[in-house]
Amino acid sequence: MAYDRPWKSFQEQLALLTERGLQVGDESAALEYLERVGYYRLSAYWYPFRVFETVGHDQHDRPITQAMDQFVLDTQFVDAVRLYLFDKELRLRLTDALERIEIALRVDIAYRLGEQDAFSHLHRVTFHNSFARKPVGEKRIEAFVSWQGHAKRLEDRSKEDFVKHYRQKHGPRLPVWVAVETWDFGTLSHLFAMMKVPDQSHIARKYGVQDWKVFQSWLRSLNYLRNVCAHHSRLWNRNVIDQPRLPKPGEIAWCDAFRDEQRLARPFLLLGIVRHMTLVVCPNTGWHRRLQAHLERFPVPHSRRRLSLEDMGAPPGWERWWTE
Repeated sequence: MAYDRPWKSFQEQLALLTERGLQVGDESAALEYLERVGYYRLSAYWYPFRVFETVGHDQHDRPITQAMDQFVLDTQFVDAVRLYLFDKELRLRLTDALERIEIALRVDIAYRLGEQDAFSHLHRVTFHNSFARKPVGEKRIEAFVSWQGHAKRLEDRSKEDFVKHYRQKHGPRLPVWVAVETWDFGTLSHLFAMMKVPDQSHIARKYGVQDWKVFQSWLRSLNYLRNVCAHHSRLWNRNVIDQPRLPKPGEIAWCDAFRDEQRLARPFLLLGIVRHMTLVVCPNTGWHRRLQAHLERFPVPHSRRRLSLEDMGAPPGWERWWTE
Protein backbone atom coordinates (compact mmCIF):
# COMPACT_ATOMS: atom_id res chain seq x y z
CA MET A 1 0.00 0.00 0.00
CA ALA A 2 1.27 3.46 -0.89
CA TYR A 3 1.85 5.84 2.03
CA ASP A 4 -0.03 9.04 1.21
CA ARG A 5 0.55 11.25 4.26
CA PRO A 6 2.74 14.24 3.36
CA TRP A 7 5.53 15.74 5.46
CA LYS A 8 4.31 18.64 7.62
CA SER A 9 6.23 21.44 9.26
CA PHE A 10 5.88 21.92 13.02
CA GLN A 11 3.56 24.87 12.39
CA GLU A 12 1.41 22.72 10.08
CA GLN A 13 1.31 19.93 12.66
CA LEU A 14 0.06 22.37 15.30
CA ALA A 15 -2.48 23.84 12.89
CA LEU A 16 -3.81 20.33 12.19
CA LEU A 17 -4.23 19.67 15.91
CA THR A 18 -6.10 22.92 16.53
CA GLU A 19 -8.29 22.23 13.50
CA ARG A 20 -9.26 18.94 15.17
CA GLY A 21 -10.27 20.72 18.37
CA LEU A 22 -7.11 20.61 20.50
CA GLN A 23 -6.82 23.89 22.41
CA VAL A 24 -3.40 25.53 22.48
CA GLY A 25 -2.83 28.17 25.15
CA ASP A 26 0.86 28.82 24.52
CA GLU A 27 1.68 28.34 20.85
CA SER A 28 5.45 28.82 21.26
CA ALA A 29 5.61 26.22 24.05
CA ALA A 30 3.54 23.77 21.97
CA LEU A 31 5.86 24.24 18.99
CA GLU A 32 8.86 23.66 21.25
CA TYR A 33 7.43 20.32 22.42
CA LEU A 34 6.69 19.27 18.83
CA GLU A 35 10.27 20.15 17.88
CA ARG A 36 11.87 18.51 20.92
CA VAL A 37 9.66 15.48 21.59
CA GLY A 38 7.96 14.90 18.25
CA TYR A 39 4.40 14.66 16.99
CA TYR A 40 4.35 10.86 16.88
CA ARG A 41 5.58 10.34 20.45
CA LEU A 42 3.20 12.97 21.84
CA SER A 43 0.31 11.47 19.87
CA ALA A 44 0.35 8.50 22.29
CA TYR A 45 -0.54 10.94 25.07
CA TRP A 46 -3.29 12.88 23.32
CA TYR A 47 -4.78 9.67 21.91
CA PRO A 48 -6.94 9.03 25.06
CA PHE A 49 -8.50 12.48 24.55
CA ARG A 50 -9.77 11.73 21.04
CA VAL A 51 -13.45 11.13 20.36
CA PHE A 52 -14.28 7.41 20.11
CA GLU A 53 -17.27 6.06 18.21
CA THR A 54 -18.78 2.57 18.25
CA VAL A 55 -18.30 0.89 14.89
CA GLY A 56 -19.58 -2.60 15.73
CA HIS A 57 -19.66 -5.37 18.31
CA ASP A 58 -17.47 -8.42 18.91
CA GLN A 59 -18.62 -12.04 19.37
CA HIS A 60 -19.41 -11.29 23.03
CA ASP A 61 -21.53 -8.28 22.01
CA ARG A 62 -18.99 -5.88 23.44
CA PRO A 63 -18.73 -2.59 21.53
CA ILE A 64 -15.83 -2.09 19.12
CA THR A 65 -14.73 1.54 19.11
CA GLN A 66 -12.65 3.57 16.71
CA ALA A 67 -10.75 6.79 17.39
CA MET A 68 -11.96 9.75 15.37
CA ASP A 69 -9.80 12.71 14.34
CA GLN A 70 -11.61 15.12 16.68
CA PHE A 71 -10.73 15.73 20.32
CA VAL A 72 -13.09 15.66 23.29
CA LEU A 73 -14.31 19.12 24.31
CA ASP A 74 -11.94 21.30 26.38
CA THR A 75 -8.90 19.13 25.66
CA GLN A 76 -5.71 21.19 25.76
CA PHE A 77 -2.28 20.52 24.32
CA VAL A 78 -0.89 20.84 27.84
CA ASP A 79 -3.04 17.85 28.93
CA ALA A 80 -0.98 15.59 26.67
CA VAL A 81 2.29 17.23 27.75
CA ARG A 82 1.56 16.76 31.45
CA LEU A 83 0.65 13.12 30.83
CA TYR A 84 3.89 12.66 28.88
CA LEU A 85 5.96 14.19 31.71
CA PHE A 86 4.16 12.07 34.32
CA ASP A 87 4.91 8.94 32.29
CA LYS A 88 8.53 9.94 31.76
CA GLU A 89 9.16 10.34 35.49
CA LEU A 90 7.31 7.08 36.17
CA ARG A 91 9.70 5.21 33.86
CA LEU A 92 12.74 6.87 35.43
CA ARG A 93 11.64 5.90 38.94
CA LEU A 94 10.94 2.33 37.85
CA THR A 95 14.33 2.09 36.14
CA ASP A 96 15.96 2.87 39.50
CA ALA A 97 14.13 0.00 41.22
CA LEU A 98 14.57 -2.43 38.34
CA GLU A 99 18.33 -1.89 38.51
CA ARG A 100 18.33 -2.89 42.17
CA ILE A 101 16.23 -5.97 41.44
CA GLU A 102 18.38 -7.01 38.49
CA ILE A 103 21.62 -6.72 40.47
CA ALA A 104 20.15 -8.71 43.37
CA LEU A 105 18.96 -11.44 40.99
CA ARG A 106 22.43 -11.69 39.48
CA VAL A 107 23.77 -12.45 42.95
CA ASP A 108 20.93 -14.87 43.75
CA ILE A 109 21.41 -16.90 40.56
CA ALA A 110 25.22 -16.85 40.57
CA TYR A 111 25.36 -17.83 44.25
CA ARG A 112 22.93 -20.72 43.80
CA LEU A 113 24.48 -22.13 40.63
CA GLY A 114 28.06 -21.30 41.59
CA GLU A 115 27.76 -23.46 44.70
CA GLN A 116 27.15 -26.42 42.39
CA ASP A 117 29.91 -25.62 39.88
CA ALA A 118 31.81 -22.46 38.95
CA PHE A 119 30.88 -23.13 35.31
CA SER A 120 27.42 -24.57 35.95
CA HIS A 121 25.82 -22.25 33.40
CA LEU A 122 27.81 -23.98 30.64
CA HIS A 123 26.50 -27.47 31.41
CA ARG A 124 23.14 -28.74 30.20
CA VAL A 125 22.89 -31.05 33.22
CA THR A 126 22.53 -27.96 35.46
CA PHE A 127 19.13 -27.20 33.98
CA HIS A 128 15.68 -28.74 33.86
CA ASN A 129 15.84 -31.15 30.94
CA SER A 130 12.44 -30.42 29.38
CA PHE A 131 12.87 -26.63 29.65
CA ALA A 132 16.45 -26.67 28.38
CA ARG A 133 15.50 -28.78 25.36
CA LYS A 134 12.38 -26.78 24.50
CA PRO A 135 12.58 -25.52 20.89
CA VAL A 136 12.49 -21.72 20.60
CA GLY A 137 12.57 -19.11 17.83
CA GLU A 138 11.92 -19.48 14.13
CA LYS A 139 14.72 -22.02 13.73
CA ARG A 140 13.36 -24.06 16.68
CA ILE A 141 16.75 -24.27 18.37
CA GLU A 142 16.89 -25.80 21.83
CA ALA A 143 16.41 -23.18 24.55
CA PHE A 144 19.73 -24.07 26.19
CA VAL A 145 21.68 -23.77 22.93
CA SER A 146 19.93 -20.51 22.03
CA TRP A 147 20.59 -19.08 25.48
CA GLN A 148 24.24 -20.15 25.39
CA GLY A 149 24.76 -18.31 22.11
CA HIS A 150 23.13 -15.13 23.37
CA ALA A 151 24.97 -15.17 26.71
CA LYS A 152 28.30 -15.75 24.95
CA ARG A 153 27.70 -12.79 22.65
CA LEU A 154 27.03 -10.54 25.64
CA GLU A 155 30.18 -11.79 27.38
CA ASP A 156 32.30 -11.25 24.26
CA ARG A 157 30.85 -7.77 23.75
CA SER A 158 31.64 -6.67 27.30
CA LYS A 159 34.34 -4.00 27.61
CA GLU A 160 34.45 -4.18 31.41
CA ASP A 161 37.93 -4.18 32.93
CA PHE A 162 37.10 -7.06 35.26
CA VAL A 163 36.28 -9.28 32.25
CA LYS A 164 39.54 -8.40 30.48
CA HIS A 165 41.49 -8.95 33.71
CA TYR A 166 39.88 -12.33 34.36
CA ARG A 167 40.55 -13.59 30.83
CA GLN A 168 44.16 -12.46 30.89
CA LYS A 169 44.73 -14.24 34.18
CA HIS A 170 42.51 -17.34 33.93
CA GLY A 171 41.50 -17.90 30.30
CA PRO A 172 38.41 -17.37 28.11
CA ARG A 173 35.76 -19.21 30.14
CA LEU A 174 34.05 -17.03 32.73
CA PRO A 175 32.70 -18.56 35.96
CA VAL A 176 29.03 -17.89 36.57
CA TRP A 177 29.68 -15.15 39.16
CA VAL A 178 31.72 -13.23 36.56
CA ALA A 179 29.61 -14.05 33.50
CA VAL A 180 26.41 -12.95 35.24
CA GLU A 181 27.70 -9.37 35.40
CA THR A 182 27.72 -9.19 31.60
CA TRP A 183 24.13 -10.39 31.10
CA ASP A 184 21.01 -8.25 30.78
CA PHE A 185 17.68 -8.79 32.51
CA GLY A 186 16.28 -10.85 29.65
CA THR A 187 19.24 -13.24 29.75
CA LEU A 188 18.80 -13.65 33.51
CA SER A 189 15.08 -14.26 33.09
CA HIS A 190 15.64 -16.91 30.41
CA LEU A 191 18.30 -18.62 32.51
CA PHE A 192 15.97 -18.71 35.50
CA ALA A 193 13.25 -20.29 33.33
CA MET A 194 15.59 -23.20 32.52
CA MET A 195 16.79 -23.82 36.08
CA LYS A 196 15.69 -26.91 37.98
CA VAL A 197 12.62 -26.54 40.14
CA PRO A 198 14.47 -26.77 43.51
CA ASP A 199 16.78 -23.96 42.40
CA GLN A 200 13.90 -21.81 41.15
CA SER A 201 11.88 -22.46 44.30
CA HIS A 202 14.83 -21.57 46.54
CA ILE A 203 15.17 -18.13 44.92
CA ALA A 204 11.42 -17.54 44.65
CA ARG A 205 10.92 -18.18 48.38
CA LYS A 206 13.51 -15.51 49.18
CA TYR A 207 11.04 -13.04 47.63
CA GLY A 208 8.06 -14.49 49.50
CA VAL A 209 6.69 -16.32 46.45
CA GLN A 210 5.90 -19.99 47.08
CA ASP A 211 5.14 -20.98 43.48
CA TRP A 212 8.21 -20.95 41.23
CA LYS A 213 5.97 -20.70 38.15
CA VAL A 214 4.52 -17.44 39.51
CA PHE A 215 7.98 -16.05 40.21
CA GLN A 216 9.21 -17.11 36.78
CA SER A 217 6.33 -15.17 35.20
CA TRP A 218 7.16 -12.16 37.39
CA LEU A 219 10.71 -12.06 36.05
CA ARG A 220 9.46 -12.37 32.49
CA SER A 221 7.04 -9.48 33.04
CA LEU A 222 9.71 -7.34 34.71
CA ASN A 223 11.94 -7.90 31.69
CA TYR A 224 9.07 -6.64 29.55
CA LEU A 225 8.70 -3.62 31.84
CA ARG A 226 12.43 -2.94 31.72
CA ASN A 227 12.35 -2.95 27.92
CA VAL A 228 9.44 -0.50 27.89
CA CYS A 229 11.38 1.83 30.20
CA ALA A 230 14.68 1.42 28.34
CA HIS A 231 13.08 2.30 25.00
CA HIS A 232 11.23 5.31 26.47
CA SER A 233 7.88 3.84 25.41
CA ARG A 234 4.49 4.86 26.76
CA LEU A 235 3.81 2.96 29.97
CA TRP A 236 1.07 4.48 32.09
CA ASN A 237 -1.97 2.85 30.44
CA ARG A 238 -0.54 0.31 27.99
CA ASN A 239 -1.86 -3.22 27.67
CA VAL A 240 0.73 -5.57 29.15
CA ILE A 241 1.57 -8.27 26.62
CA ASP A 242 3.56 -10.55 28.93
CA GLN A 243 1.19 -10.72 31.88
CA PRO A 244 2.39 -12.12 35.22
CA ARG A 245 0.67 -14.90 37.08
CA LEU A 246 -0.85 -14.37 40.50
CA PRO A 247 -0.14 -16.51 43.57
CA LYS A 248 -2.94 -18.46 45.23
CA PRO A 249 -5.59 -16.30 46.96
CA GLY A 250 -4.40 -15.11 50.35
CA GLU A 251 -0.78 -16.14 49.76
CA ILE A 252 0.40 -12.58 49.05
CA ALA A 253 -2.41 -10.34 50.28
CA TRP A 254 -1.91 -7.33 47.99
CA CYS A 255 -2.08 -9.53 44.86
CA ASP A 256 -5.72 -10.41 45.60
CA ALA A 257 -6.78 -6.94 44.45
CA PHE A 258 -5.74 -7.84 40.88
CA ARG A 259 -7.93 -10.88 40.27
CA ASP A 260 -9.65 -9.13 37.44
CA GLU A 261 -8.97 -9.61 33.73
CA GLN A 262 -8.65 -5.89 33.03
CA ARG A 263 -6.35 -5.09 35.97
CA LEU A 264 -4.21 -8.11 35.11
CA ALA A 265 -3.51 -6.56 31.71
CA ARG A 266 -2.58 -3.13 33.04
CA PRO A 267 0.80 -1.89 34.30
CA PHE A 268 -0.17 -1.13 37.91
CA LEU A 269 0.24 -4.83 38.78
CA LEU A 270 3.83 -4.63 37.51
CA LEU A 271 4.37 -1.60 39.73
CA GLY A 272 3.13 -3.69 42.65
CA ILE A 273 5.58 -6.48 41.79
CA VAL A 274 8.46 -3.99 41.59
CA ARG A 275 7.45 -2.59 44.98
CA HIS A 276 7.22 -6.10 46.48
CA MET A 277 10.66 -7.18 45.24
CA THR A 278 12.36 -3.87 46.02
CA LEU A 279 11.25 -4.14 49.64
CA VAL A 280 12.86 -7.60 49.81
CA VAL A 281 16.10 -6.34 48.25
CA CYS A 282 16.18 -3.07 50.24
CA PRO A 283 13.93 -3.42 53.33
CA ASN A 284 14.68 0.12 54.53
CA THR A 285 14.12 1.80 51.18
CA GLY A 286 11.86 4.78 50.74
CA TRP A 287 11.52 4.11 47.01
CA HIS A 288 7.94 2.87 47.23
CA ARG A 289 6.87 5.98 49.16
CA ARG A 290 8.50 8.23 46.58
CA LEU A 291 6.72 6.36 43.81
CA GLN A 292 3.41 6.66 45.65
CA ALA A 293 3.92 10.43 45.94
CA HIS A 294 4.49 10.55 42.19
CA LEU A 295 1.43 8.42 41.44
CA GLU A 296 -0.71 10.70 43.60
CA ARG A 297 0.39 13.61 41.41
CA PHE A 298 -1.35 12.09 38.40
CA PRO A 299 -2.25 15.09 36.23
CA VAL A 300 -5.86 16.25 36.21
CA PRO A 301 -6.73 17.24 32.63
CA HIS A 302 -8.75 20.24 31.49
CA SER A 303 -10.48 17.87 29.05
CA ARG A 304 -13.96 16.56 29.64
CA ARG A 305 -12.41 13.10 29.16
CA ARG A 306 -11.41 12.18 32.68
CA LEU A 307 -8.34 10.02 33.24
CA SER A 308 -7.05 8.53 36.48
CA LEU A 309 -4.83 5.86 38.00
CA GLU A 310 -7.69 3.43 37.41
CA ASP A 311 -6.74 3.56 33.72
CA MET A 312 -3.39 2.10 34.82
CA GLY A 313 -5.19 -0.72 36.61
CA ALA A 314 -4.90 0.70 40.13
CA PRO A 315 -7.43 -1.09 42.38
CA PRO A 316 -9.55 0.83 44.90
CA GLY A 317 -7.71 1.42 48.18
CA TRP A 318 -4.26 0.59 46.79
CA GLU A 319 -2.77 3.25 49.08
CA ARG A 320 -3.61 1.15 52.15
CA TRP A 321 -1.24 -1.71 51.31
CA TRP A 322 1.30 0.21 49.26
CA THR A 323 3.22 1.57 52.28
CA GLU A 324 2.79 -1.45 54.56
